[in-house]
Amino acid sequence: QVRLVESGGGLVQAGGSLRLSCTASGRTLRFFPVAWFRQAPGKEREFVAKISWSGDSTFYADSVKGRFTFSRDDAKNTVYLQMNNLRPEDTAVYYCAVSPLQNPTSAPEQYDTWGQGTEVTVSS
Repeated sequence: QVRLVESGGGLVQAGGSLRLSCTASGRTLRFFPVAWFRQAPGKEREFVAKISWSGDSTFYADSVKGRFTFSRDDAKNTVYLQMNNLRPEDTAVYYCAVSPLQNPTSAPEQYDTWGQGTEVTVSS
């Protein structure tokens, strides 16, 4: 059974950058689409970005487009979310998730394996 572990969260000032990592163990990430979601206190979990199984296609929520970049390194069984120009509204727990579908949408229910999350706090 695959296990996902996120890392890289922390406290950063507005305008700063962080790079989140999500490493899988127990199964290769190769050939599986992966997504990042986030959940702020008191809010529902929301889609952030996804990457295709091949890595040649990415899709971003409008709120992060142009600021976040999703990449994958299948040799390391790891995906990354580079977050630049962070804003206080980016504060949330960030989760990576893997889908068994070839071309999942941004709906959380299309992802069946989740990490435990890493917390990102952006101060103003």
